[in-house]
Amino acid sequence: MGAYKYMEELWRKKQSDVMRFMLRIRAWQYRQLPKIWKMNRPTRPEKAHRLGFKAKEGYVVYRVAVRRGGRKRPNSKGIVYGKPKHQGINQLKPRRSLRSVAEERIGRKCGNLRVLNSYWVNADSTYKYFEVILVDPQHGAIRKDPRIQWIVNPVHKHRELRGLTSAGRANRGLRKRGHRANKLIGSSRRQNWKKHNTLKLARYR
Repeated sequence: MGAYKYMEELWRKKQSDVMRFMLRIRAWQYRQLPKIWKMNRPTRPEKAHRLGFKAKEGYVVYRVAVRRGGRKRPNSKGIVYGKPKHQGINQLKPRRSLRSVAEERIGRKCGNLRVLNSYWVNADSTYKYFEVILVDPQHGAIRKDPRIQWIVNPVHKHRELRGLTSAGRANRGLRKRGHRANKLIGSSRRQNWKKHNTLKLARYR
């Protein structure tokens, strides 16, 4: 086995004594630093390389801390002027994962970069920490590389804000293939349902 395979096995056993100690120490270190922190190199090189990272110019890795917990509805003073059914404020959960939120935050912060992918690195009682791989679409090394130059195309601007990254697609329910994905045509189960349950009448003119 190569070195990366051993590292992968280490990260799979997060409850082992070594990993618990290391994650605890690192969580303390991360808490002292800003919520968005540029890395010199990825904490998990084997995971980063599996997700498309290359140790060359044009690639950059940021660590993002996202506060844990559900999504409180942002109503003024918790007042909903509507039916009792919609009066819930506190025990609501977001549709998107915290990893997707981390990608969005760094995507807004570094508007000139493109979000490629992200992965979990740590968590404590208050925050989850993710490392996000970003690519510089203006860099010559990226524009000349046939394996990554697709991301230079303008349609990939802010792909993290439109649910096009891996985390975003997972939250949209697009992890399926084959006969299980029949209702995902058009990339939305809701749109598919709506299309088949809406009465459409040709208008007489």
